[in-house]
Amino acid sequence: MAAGLAGSPAALIAARAAQGTGAAAIAPAALALVMDLFPPGPGRGRALGVWGAVSGAGGAAGVLLGGALTQAWGWPWIFYAVGIGAFTVLAAAAAFIPRQTSGSGTGKFDLPGTATVTLALTALVWGLTTARGSGWTDRVVLGSLGLAATLTLAFLLIELHHPRPLLPLRLFRTGRVTTGNVLMALLGSVWIALFFFLPLYQQQVLGSGPLMTGLGQLPLAASNMLGSTLAPRIARRIGATATVCAALLSEAAGLLWLSGVSAHGSYAVDVLGPSVLVGLGLSIAFVQLTALSVEGVAKEDAGLAGGLVNTSRQVGGAIGLAVLATLAGTVTSHASVHQTSTEALTVGYRVAFGVSAAVLTATALVGVLLIRRRPRASTSIPTTTPASAVNARTR
Repeated sequence: MAAGLAGSPAALIAARAAQGTGAAAIAPAALALVMDLFPPGPGRGRALGVWGAVSGAGGAAGVLLGGALTQAWGWPWIFYAVGIGAFTVLAAAAAFIPRQTSGSGTGKFDLPGTATVTLALTALVWGLTTARGSGWTDRVVLGSLGLAATLTLAFLLIELHHPRPLLPLRLFRTGRVTTGNVLMALLGSVWIALFFFLPLYQQQVLGSGPLMTGLGQLPLAASNMLGSTLAPRIARRIGATATVCAALLSEAAGLLWLSGVSAHGSYAVDVLGPSVLVGLGLSIAFVQLTALSVEGVAKEDAGLAGGLVNTSRQVGGAIGLAVLATLAGTVTSHASVHQTSTEALTVGYRVAFGVSAAVLTATALVGVLLIRRRPRASTSIPTTTPASAVNARTR
């Protein structure tokens, strides 16, 4: 796998890292604003569809822009572009987002909770990624994983006693918040990995340059945008549960298709078809799970619930990428003993795509069981409209 991270793909990975860092900070806030500015009803359903389409397109656009910048001026420009974009968004937010005139706005920021959960996730990802080179029984790996578990417990205790917790645990007892976040975390665990392994396959195996690799993501982006706009209409016809499960299985089918990529293949044969299928399933599942995660939540908590579900996706993606990269790297290392570098890389990518397909298939089955359970109502009123009802009225 080390060979797959050398040369020009390093710039591509840097682009994804920079984009992911910005998304982790901005996307939850953006979704929280959508939840706050659009009340339950058709307007929120349409807003979620647009938000999902833009979010999905942004993932592919990041790869395209990263490829163009790398090929034109070199990989450092990836980070310059992210900085310029962040300042642009900041200026637009200050100019166009309405100021809140209601709400107490008092209370201390939960600094202990923020620091603890950040360190817990860092220790977890560090342990997962270090395990490949050092082994799962290495003291550093076990210490990192143990530290992550300890810090997670400490975070929960802090949240129980803090007057203004970063994550009020009562939220998980409301509506379908727990169900939506569990399913979104599982979806996210293969989301970032898809944008990681697919471009690497295009560059390291198919021999595409950075710019052509970025252009190769456009069909996925187009299908992603299409699926996001169609999601409410599909849910209106077949129901929210069937829509989520069908979308997850469609994406799983696309990833299973990708698990058959060849070391001597081509973009048209090995990448184009499954990319379109993955994009459709991913976008529909994303929009529906977002709506599901705010179902039954009190109005004053809608923004918090919206930010939480997107954070769950980011956290799931970080953990999923660490696990899949470690797994693919281990498989590639073993395969390189008796196969060429290109063939060994392809074997690793196949395993990553195949495991991702299995995770989504299991997620769909879990979704059938969890979504059908009756949600617990919020103790505050008014609450958000259930996802199925919102989608039923959204055209």
